[in-house]
Amino acid sequence: MASGEASVKLERVEVRNPDSKQVIIGQGNFTIFACDDLFKTLLTAVPGITCAVAMNEAAPRLTRVTGNDERLKELAAENCLNIGASHAFFILMDHAYPLNVLGALKSHPAVASIYVASANPLEVIVAETGLGRAVVGVVDGTSVNRVETGEEKKQRRALCKQLGYVVE
Repeated sequence: MASGEASVKLERVEVRNPDSKQVIIGQGNFTIFACDDLFKTLLTAVPGITCAVAMNEAAPRLTRVTGNDERLKELAAENCLNIGASHAFFILMDHAYPLNVLGALKSHPAVASIYVASANPLEVIVAETGLGRAVVGVVDGTSVNRVETGEEKKQRRALCKQLGYVVE
């Protein structure tokens, strides 16, 4: 690159989640209240949920964290800080699934987007410029390598029926 041209550095940030808890990573705004507000949203969406919310703020350049479990708060804060992108948020939760909370989170006025909701191993792809960092995307689990068989489809449908979700 010629002198004076902007450069972009890409980095892979591995999410630390040793107990395979449910993770939601997203982008928000106005972080001074959003961290606590998102936590309250989770609590009202699922009674008995255990969770933590961490959110990066552009100014004063820090990670805010709240939750009702100290270990989840530590991990959420560590992961959010490692991502380092302003206004990114990182949620860890137990006793609930993303399906239980995504609707409430997506409708919150401080949520701009959700990148991932999963308990799979995750890697966050982060771009860094002279201004700061941004989440480019998230690698969610391993790559697929085949189409399900007829027997696997029957097993999937049986599990759905057992869980109370009838497909056909």
